[in-house]
Amino acid sequence: MKAPTIRVSLAFGTITDNTLTTFARNVHTLLYTTGFTNIPVTAPVLLAAIEAFATAKAAQSSGGKAATAEKNNRRDTLVVMLKELALYVQVASANDLAQLLATGFEAVSLNRTQYPLSKPAILRVVAGMSGEALVTLSTETIARGCEIRVAEIGADGAPGEFRPAVFSTSSRNIAIAALTPGKLFAYQGRTVGGSTTYSDWSDQIVQRAA
Repeated sequence: MKAPTIRVSLAFGTITDNTLTTFARNVHTLLYTTGFTNIPVTAPVLLAAIEAFATAKAAQSSGGKAATAEKNNRRDTLVVMLKELALYVQVASANDLAQLLATGFEAVSLNRTQYPLSKPAILRVVAGMSGEALVTLSTETIARGCEIRVAEIGADGAPGEFRPAVFSTSSRNIAIAALTPGKLFAYQGRTVGGSTTYSDWSDQIVQRAA
């Protein structure tokens, strides 16, 4: 029996402006490191569209109707680019969920019989090499992989913006690199699979980088 085609989710077209900016930056960070070739939108072009949208969004609050129209135009341009990239990724990933998720895009759930994944827990965070943490996440048998994200703790004691999530097909010793030794970081994880494609993010674990 032929496996069903894994499709890229286009739900990013309806998310909030700020979430769209974060999502697009995640795609920009991850997609161009996958080794895929002939990507239809280059990294500089996508980055320029992201920054133009973010700038227009920031100017919206004090710019009136004209600024709102400009923000909407910039959003439409960015979404069109992301949809073009999403269709490319759907083909280039060749029905491989791990490859698809490694680009920063998300998948449409195909499973109508499995149950939703429960909220996982980070079991441990241990030091790897200098500036590296190895994270182990609880998982379930139907999970296809895990994602870990990290944010530096600010002076106010709260985490800043989370970095793009790291995907792994293993739940053990997921390597998180480029950490500043001595700084505090918050870690969260989620599992991939089940009837909803993603679990909720775990509770945060805060630990100082070695």
